[in-house]
This record gives sequence, C-alpha cells and structure tokens, in this order.
Amino acid sequence: MAILIDSDTKVICQGFTGAQATYHMERAIAYGTKVVGGVVPGKGGRGHLGLPVFDTVAEAREATGATASAVFVPPRNAADAIIESIDAGMELLVCVTERIPVLDMVRVKQRLESSNTRLIGPNSQGIMIPGRCKIGVMPAHLERPGKVGIASRSASLTSEVIEQISTYRLGQSTSIGIGGDPVHGMGFVDCLKLFFEDPDTECVVLLGEIGGSDEEEAAAYLSANPAPKPVVAYVAGLHAPTERRMGHAGTVNVFGQGDAAAKIDALRAAGVTIATSAAEIGLTVRQAARA
Repeated sequence: MAILIDSDTKVICQGFTGAQATYHMERAIAYGTKVVGGVVPGKGGRGHLGLPVFDTVAEAREATGATASAVFVPPRNAADAIIESIDAGMELLVCVTERIPVLDMVRVKQRLESSNTRLIGPNSQGIMIPGRCKIGVMPAHLERPGKVGIASRSASLTSEVIEQISTYRLGQSTSIGIGGDPVHGMGFVDCLKLFFEDPDTECVVLLGEIGGSDEEEAAAYLSANPAPKPVVAYVAGLHAPTERRMGHAGTVNVFGQGDAAAKIDALRAAGVTIATSAAEIGLTVRQAARA
C-alpha cells in the first residue's frame, strides 16, 4: 500500500525537455514509474522520450489522466509552475528545484491552503516506493521493499539511511524528502499521520537537521498524539555554529533557535527514540522495530 503514490500513479513532468528533467525522468521510466507526458509552454504537440509534450498542465491532465507532477522548472518560474498544477487540480506535486525565492514559496503556501493538492518540496529529492514508483532524483540502487517509512530533510542522509536499513534487511515502505528550504510543502507531521495510517509501515524514521521548526512541530504532535508505531529520529548539525548555514537554505540556527540539541530534547520528551550517530541509525531502527 505505502503512501501518496503506487505502481499505478500516472506522472507528468513540468520542464520535461530540460537536461536534468530528461536525465531523471528517463531513470524514473526505467524504474517502472508510469510517466505519461510532460509540460513545456510553447512546445505542445511535440514528443520527448517517446511521450507527448503539452503546453499546460490542464491539457496534460485531461489527455493523460495524470494525478502527480514532477517539477523541474528553474527557480524564477518554479512557483508559477507549482501554482499552475494546483489550479489544474493535481493531487501530488514533487518539486526538486532549489533556490526558489522564499516570497514565491509564501505565495505557493497560501494557494495550497485552499486546495486538495499535496506538495513535496521544493529542494526535495522526491518520493520512492521500492520497486514500484519513483518521482524525483533519489538514487535507485540502495533500496529494498520493507516496513520502514522515512521522512527526511536531507537528501544525502536519506541515501545513507536507506542503505543502512536495507543492510539490516528491514527495507522501506516509502521514502519522502520533504525538502531543505525554509518554506516548503509537506512537513514531518503530515508524513507521520500518513505513515501511522499505513498498514505497510511498521516503524517511522525522521531525519532532521538544524533550522526550521519541523522537528519541534513533530514533537508537539507526538506529545499530544502518542505514536502507535515506533518512531526513530536523527538530527544533524549538533555542533553547527550559530548563524552559519549548513548545506542548504533551511539549515541555519539563529540566536539559539532551531538548534539540534533543542530539537533532540523535544523529540525525546515526546517518546521518540534518538539515534546518537548517523552511522547507527540503521541499528537504532532495528532495535526499535523489534522492541
């Protein structure tokens, strides 16, 4: 079952003919994802990767029945592309674009509030169900099907943890990169709710980092709603200096706010099992899953 996507999900790509989109969508198709077309304004009626290209998302959705879109549009136009998909009634958007202006994402968040669309990202590595569907830029050679759901702010850490969990033969139900930007779509709380309802997920992993408030929001949610399944968390950046960005736009703690220690304390107090080292996340998950 997993969450948000499955092997029957029909996917389009916005920015389809660009170099990065071409590279990653070729691999998504090879993985088994049902990519049914793409959108590039002004190139409607052409073909790319053996699939049709449309001028608008609305045209693509009507012609293909797609319910999900992978957004590979450059930063200056990415917010408008996301809003176009929201207005067209797409159910799921996965935006991998980095460096979208924060004020543009504020516009997107406002539009999302009055819609039924879910947004993963921006600055996301995407979403993957092992062996069934992959939307985004996640590598597809480390995973294996299993019962562990992963929600992460860090792309590189996600790959490391997927490999660890696969090594312990636990496998993953769904892996989601919520994105590394300060203003984004789905957060940890959204993922927790979906994973808790998913019968194919028996344990949940949250991979956090400094900056933002996703970890604190997850802790507050779990304090008010005790987890029905084991939850393991790792927060990167414990020794990161104040006011220095670590990695990407969302990873900065300002005047002691958003620091790793406070996030860890909040999650631990909410009953979450904390992995103390990135190298021990897989082992911590195995121990929590067997407890």
